[in-house]
Amino acid sequence: MAMIESVGDSRTAAAAGESVDPGMWIPDTEERHLHAFIREVRLTEGEWERGIEFLTATGHITDDRRQEFILLSDVLGASMQTVTVNNEARGEATEATVFGPFFVEDSPEVPIGGDIAGGATGQPCWVEGTVRTADGRPLAGARIEVWEADDNGMYDVQYDEERTSARAHLFSDADGRYAFWALTPTPYPIPHDGPVGSLLAAVGRSPMRASHLHFMVTAPGMRRLVTHIFVRGDELLDSDSVFGVKDSLIMDFAEQSADAPAPDGRDLDGSAWARVEFDIVLADGE
Repeated sequence: MAMIESVGDSRTAAAAGESVDPGMWIPDTEERHLHAFIREVRLTEGEWERGIEFLTATGHITDDRRQEFILLSDVLGASMQTVTVNNEARGEATEATVFGPFFVEDSPEVPIGGDIAGGATGQPCWVEGTVRTADGRPLAGARIEVWEADDNGMYDVQYDEERTSARAHLFSDADGRYAFWALTPTPYPIPHDGPVGSLLAAVGRSPMRASHLHFMVTAPGMRRLVTHIFVRGDELLDSDSVFGVKDSLIMDFAEQSADAPAPDGRDLDGSAWARVEFDIVLADGE
């Protein structure tokens, strides 16, 4: 096989019948658009050097608890665009949105009606709903991963000490129903003390995310769903820093008075609380 002198040569090689890794098509297109961008903005050598320094700093700050490259993808809208092109509307299936950088494997399991807070601070919130197929069939045993920030705007992995809080997983029951206690979502800034924060500041953009609760739902034979639910009335819905809001995912978080009885009889120590219902529809797998 002849040597491919540049990424762009892969199309020529394939046309000549030579074996080329299918993944080469993405760098081909990326290369063309990158070259066009450089020509359009007349990139200077100094700007090129600052770009390399930015990417190097992004790599240096990334570790197993902080993914600065995902943050970069999120604030550039690349994450949301990728979600959109890979999750076209499928009937009544619940819409997907960005994954975010704070998911952690091996979250603790809680039973239906359990509490995911794990000591995280915030207003208690009862979350309930069903998981079903597009034709209405309940999905028993669907795995529901949930995670969120506390009312300080921090995820557990952002604290210095090791902790697991405001994240867990549970399984839907025989009728596809699920329920758990969480925290009422509040707005928070994405980490902006690194390169991505400097980028946002340079272009005058806020790092604030609209209030949300993360979900990842899986079931055999069904397409995985990664999504959020957002709080209706949040003033940041139109300016979410990662472009993640979709109208269908905006929910009513109904405020409950301190003397209102909890759905499961829980003693809330005289605290006000909230409740939300989120019915999930999974698309058929491929």
